[in-house]
Amino acid sequence: MQIKRSMERIPGGLMVVPLLLGALCNTFFPNTPKIFGSFTGGLFTGATSILAVYYVCMGATISFKTTPYILKKGGILFATKVGIAAIIGITVGQFLGEAPIREGFFAGISTLAIVAALNDTNGGLYMALMGQYGKPRDVAAYSIMCLESGPFLTMVTLGVAGLSAFPWQMMVGAIFPLVLGMILGNLDKDMRDFLKAAPAVLIPFFAFALGAGLDLSKVWNAGLLGVGLGICVVVVTGVVLFIGDRLTGGTGVAGLAASSTAGNAAAVPMIIAQANPVYAEAAQHATILVAACVVVTAILTPLVTAWGVKTFGAPKDLPAAEGEE
Repeated sequence: MQIKRSMERIPGGLMVVPLLLGALCNTFFPNTPKIFGSFTGGLFTGATSILAVYYVCMGATISFKTTPYILKKGGILFATKVGIAAIIGITVGQFLGEAPIREGFFAGISTLAIVAALNDTNGGLYMALMGQYGKPRDVAAYSIMCLESGPFLTMVTLGVAGLSAFPWQMMVGAIFPLVLGMILGNLDKDMRDFLKAAPAVLIPFFAFALGAGLDLSKVWNAGLLGVGLGICVVVVTGVVLFIGDRLTGGTGVAGLAASSTAGNAAAVPMIIAQANPVYAEAAQHATILVAACVVVTAILTPLVTAWGVKTFGAPKDLPAAEGEE
């Protein structure tokens, strides 16, 4: 039936389709987890546990041994993406606080939604684009950008913005699975090879559990806002990342390829709300908004990157610097 292939034809499909299925179940059969309980109930309510495993396996793919080029390229893209998210989050946080906007077209927009959408790059999309237009070293730069994954940086940004902070134990707990995975993957190559296949498998499962906590009656407005937010992510981060890439000797294309929102970013609002209940109201709207961002940026980022290649040249055409492969 080619179920997987059909899902992959949809931008972010492995994340978006299960999320929508979970939302449909919650909307029309809200008591399913209670009726069946046990393992079936766990599929609906186990997003946090699945995500913990996801981040351990993701961390195992991050190597401590990176070449100077990878460190420079990945570092500048990482710092730029997180930096612009922090600046915008701090600015918006002064006006919105923790709660979402409750009325009008922008109802549902919150500081949490904006920061979560900006903070995390779609790694699969970036690596696919760099595999086409760049060199292996450009693809490998994502090993540094992987550090964006998870709720830790969003927690830091919200705290710096002067909003409700998080206990240090929660901060450590948010980053520990990723760090644990990094340690395991770097200590044992066989362990890295064993764990690195798991993240892609886990995405549909935690996406379904996330969707099972959503109310579809709010999806339409959030979807329209999500389109606008997705466009903003591509435009705002694309411009800044383009400049950062150019300043480090690139054509700017690698920066454009990183102007997207990762599928797992849709999980961040829920984790944030569990760590600090003051964000609970914003989290439900933010999850849908960020999921919409995933789809929008998955469509726009490749188009913008292709334009960048045509206008400014492909990274693969740049000469290798001394000492670089």
